[in-house]
Amino acid sequence: MLSIFIQQLRRKYNLTQEFLASKLGISRPTYMQIERGERDLTITEAQKLADIFDIPFEDFLRGRENIAASVNIAENNKKKPAQRAKEEIRISVPQKNLIKFKEVLLYILSKVGGKPNVGETVLYKLLYFIDFDYYEKFEEQLIGATYIKNHYGPTPIEFKKIVEQMESKGELETVKSNYFQHEQKKYLPHRSPNLSVLTAQEKEHIDEVLARLSDKNAKELSDYSHGDIPWLIGKLGERLSYESVFYRDEKYSVRNYSDEL
Repeated sequence: MLSIFIQQLRRKYNLTQEFLASKLGISRPTYMQIERGERDLTITEAQKLADIFDIPFEDFLRGRENIAASVNIAENNKKKPAQRAKEEIRISVPQKNLIKFKEVLLYILSKVGGKPNVGETVLYKLLYFIDFDYYEKFEEQLIGATYIKNHYGPTPIEFKKIVEQMESKGELETVKSNYFQHEQKKYLPHRSPNLSVLTAQEKEHIDEVLARLSDKNAKELSDYSHGDIPWLIGKLGERLSYESVFYRDEKYSVRNYSDEL
């Protein structure tokens, strides 16, 4: 039954009934009727759910799941296939992480995006410390984005593609400005974040990172990130290891290990 399939998808991607109800523009009790098989979906509602779970509409109606929502970052497609396969960075972002990435980004922009120092580079570093600090504290992923080591610090490789998707849907806008004679790329949110995808613990953690780091400029945050263990032991252009946060020194560690002894 389609109702059971929807329920399985929601649980698999760790989404709340409130979140899906808000996306469909209905109340939670009405949404619960859908999962219980007491109310049929309209065509519009079915299409919205198929889009949320990134499943072709026909497959969704048949109760067949697509493997994952993918964000592919391909470099230099003019190269020969064998060479391209070796040099491309390809990632697959589970749908629940894609949704969280969007909502966390919108939340960051709503909180600190208006600060003159917060451009793209600062956003990269805020996302990095939100993700890696959370993993060290709770041994769980918050967004779980993929970060690579580059000359200016950790970079989330999903960022540009996800922003393009959000721009195409009118969820945010890219603008260029200047910050102390340096060109800066900023992002203006066009909707409020849906905080139902975040737990109280996750929101509190994000607020703490923003309070601690969002006043730093791009150079300060880049320099600071260069001292963190994941970046120090990583190789240029390669993915940073979440597990390496457990080897941080006192300057970067956000977990009180003495309380666990």
